[in-house]
Amino acid sequence: MTDIAFDNTYAQELQGLYVPWQGQEWPEPALLLLNEGLARDLGLSPDDLRSDDGVGLLSGHALPEGARPLAQAYAGHQFGGFSPQLGDGRAILVGEWLDDKGQRWDLHLKGSGRTPFARGGDGRAVLGPVLREYLISEAMAALGVPTTRALAACTTGDRVLRQNGLEPGAVLARTGSSHLRVGTFQFFAARGEVDKLRLLLDYAIARHDDDLLGAPEAALRLLERVATRQVRLVALWMGLGFVHGVMNTDNTTISGETIDYGPCAFMDRYDPATVFSSIDHMGRYAYGNQPAAVHWNLARLAEALLPLIDSDETRAIARATEVIEGSQARYREEWLAVFARKLGLPAPDAGLIEDMHSLWQGQSVDFTGFFRALPAALQGDDADLRALFADPVAPKAWLARYRAAVGDVGAAIRQMAQVNPIYIPRNHLVEEALHKASFDHDMAPFLGLLERVQNPFTPVADTAQYARPAPQDAPDVVTYCGT
Repeated sequence: MTDIAFDNTYAQELQGLYVPWQGQEWPEPALLLLNEGLARDLGLSPDDLRSDDGVGLLSGHALPEGARPLAQAYAGHQFGGFSPQLGDGRAILVGEWLDDKGQRWDLHLKGSGRTPFARGGDGRAVLGPVLREYLISEAMAALGVPTTRALAACTTGDRVLRQNGLEPGAVLARTGSSHLRVGTFQFFAARGEVDKLRLLLDYAIARHDDDLLGAPEAALRLLERVATRQVRLVALWMGLGFVHGVMNTDNTTISGETIDYGPCAFMDRYDPATVFSSIDHMGRYAYGNQPAAVHWNLARLAEALLPLIDSDETRAIARATEVIEGSQARYREEWLAVFARKLGLPAPDAGLIEDMHSLWQGQSVDFTGFFRALPAALQGDDADLRALFADPVAPKAWLARYRAAVGDVGAAIRQMAQVNPIYIPRNHLVEEALHKASFDHDMAPFLGLLERVQNPFTPVADTAQYARPAPQDAPDVVTYCGT
């Protein structure tokens, strides 16, 4: 495992944004899942990762020389309330390495034990939430959504007390192009440490937007780039019915990658008020509120960057406001483009797309199933699509407009097949798979579901159960951070 040439720029360049910290030693660490395809893509040897030294690395039990493990510090707005001191309370950044293409990657371990930022938590993770993040981050990657990725899941040999009693302990090894967040900038901004904020700005630019190095107005330009990445990301979420569940500023990345799959889930039946998180009592991060949430988070990044945008605060606010307001228009463009692709339209049709969403209201329409039924409806067989509605007559007028707008039906069907998944992580299947793995030591349901969501556009015979939503009378799914 010493073959990984860790390069630790975060530790070297961002003093004050972390504490050096070792992962916990475990009674019996063992590799449960290894993402071999990802490992190879990142220039890592699956055989090395499966070795005893590899398991030591992936579980945090015993780290190799060259790693400089640390717990990152950051601030953040959590459900609207600001905390000037947050940080990795149950995770460590092991280090960074460069792949064969020169791309820099983080190795981050979630559930590696208490750190000074734990705030009363036990610092551990249990198997269910670790497998949830593994599964859903892999689904998102296969669906073309920018995301952190699960490299491995390890069990620890201990038992951890959670809401369902004692559960198996586990560690998630996660990769990403960085773990810089809006909250990372808020950390120095809240302390008025402008010089350190400037160092952080330079570091973030070097990692994600190196063409801006030395550019005039670099802070404003970075704000524009992050805003572009984040509104595109949320538009993609909306196009898949994905509900993140905890869109705090410390979970809003500078890279534009989805991070922290805690109380997340995919919506089955369309409802903008859909919430899965056990702690989102007011629906702040409901499906339909995600666009407003990302704009709010970007405004907090703009606030943090004000001293670097312009020495005159009034001018800085005006310029930052222009970027944030522009991101709202950009989001609408991205949202329309996402749904135009899903409908197979040659160009976005705002009226048709908006009316489609209105049509779904109160109809209990399966979000994913609707788009999979469209090709047949375009060719004159709309029985399956109408059956998705509580009122089967409801889509008639909209369908006529849609058929007229499509143009080339063959081209539309080919386009839709590339963007509308057959398989998503259906909530009832996810919950069953996690329960079986955690309490019955049965990984078969999880592995079957994982295989399907890693290949979401490829139909496979005898797998219809993976494509169907839960029965109408199924209980509502409630998700928990759980780690």
